Amino acid sequence: MLKGIDPILTPDLLKLLMEMGHDDAIVLCDANFTAVRFAQGKPIIRLPGIGMARAVKAVTSVLPLIADEVHPVGYMQVSDTQTGYRSELQREVLRDLEQQILTGQSAEAIERFAFYERARTAFAIVVTGEMQPYGNFLLRKGVIGENLRP
Repeated sequence: MLKGIDPILTPDLLKLLMEMGHDDAIVLCDANFTAVRFAQGKPIIRLPGIGMARAVKAVTSVLPLIADEVHPVGYMQVSDTQTGYRSELQREVLRDLEQQILTGQSAEAIERFAFYERARTAFAIVVTGEMQPYGNFLLRKGVIGENLRP
């Protein structure tokens, strides 16, 4: 165990998050997601029994979100719903992320099959124990450090 590190962040998950570079994306998906098909040999980390809101909170406690893009976060749009619809789970996760999303940025609803395509290009997939369908999120890694020196 380490002080200040959320205990659900396994050694493998921490290593994976450290290896990601600027603008790499990671998918956090529900237990129904076909991760093996979309990972195509990329790392898959499993967090069985951990809900999505808890997993996103833990991951973003150490992962900076990208600051120079309009949509640092994406989520799978629920099929056959009106534009702007968000499930209760999606609203909860996005509400928790609001403090990390900068002014001028927002989360992007991504149509289901478009989400699958982005999952194919992601750095890795984290499969949670979330049982809510469409409980899938994509987080883009930013940078930490000092501002540019003049």
